[in-house]
Amino acid sequence: MRPAVAAVSLFACIACASLTAVAPSGGGTLPDRMADTGGGRQLITAVAPRTGATTGTLTWWERRGGRWVQKGSAPARFGKNGLVEGAARRQGTSTTPTGLYDLPYAFGIAAAPRGTTYRYRPVREHSWWCQDNDSRAYNRWTEPRPADCRAAEAEHLVSYGTQYAHALVIGFNYDRPVRGRGAGIFLHVHGRGATAGCVSVPADAMRRLLAWAKPAARPHIAIGTTSGRTAVTRY
Repeated sequence: MRPAVAAVSLFACIACASLTAVAPSGGGTLPDRMADTGGGRQLITAVAPRTGATTGTLTWWERRGGRWVQKGSAPARFGKNGLVEGAARRQGTSTTPTGLYDLPYAFGIAAAPRGTTYRYRPVREHSWWCQDNDSRAYNRWTEPRPADCRAAEAEHLVSYGTQYAHALVIGFNYDRPVRGRGAGIFLHVHGRGATAGCVSVPADAMRRLLAWAKPAARPHIAIGTTSGRTAVTRY
């Protein structure tokens, strides 16, 4: 999703997304209170205080000795129009889809951070992400851009030197893409403001995440709000 350039306010609402406020009553860590964590040993949670928010908190967790342990946390940004239930999302709305998703692979314009073991695709001059609903390559990385994917409906990945220095593909609408639902949803480095539907974090946090994520641990990302119909604990 094309990173937006509109400025946002400072992270005044980050405290609203503290771990103690994420879920309704009940003990244990946030992953313990979730309906599903993906079945792996690693989990990322991206939580906003409400659906209209553009900022929140991203936390990464690891399962050790039968319990979830927090390994890191960072301020997060979401779509400039907030968050929406993933199954109801429409392309072009600049909303971040809530839900539980896998992380198919990582990519970046910069070299993979030291310690990265996740599959990492280097961005080249001819690397594109197709968002054209009429293309057979819809919601896919392409090299080069196919004739049926219009340049105006695709991202030239190398053009986003800051945001795509390092990134992880979020598996929203990925395995069996529904046209019109949305394409190119990533976890990437902060740009100048809210995103057009992705989740972003500071550059140092993105580097730490890539060094931390292990394919054998089957990491997933859960995106949601602290409460309500899109509460992260529902996923």
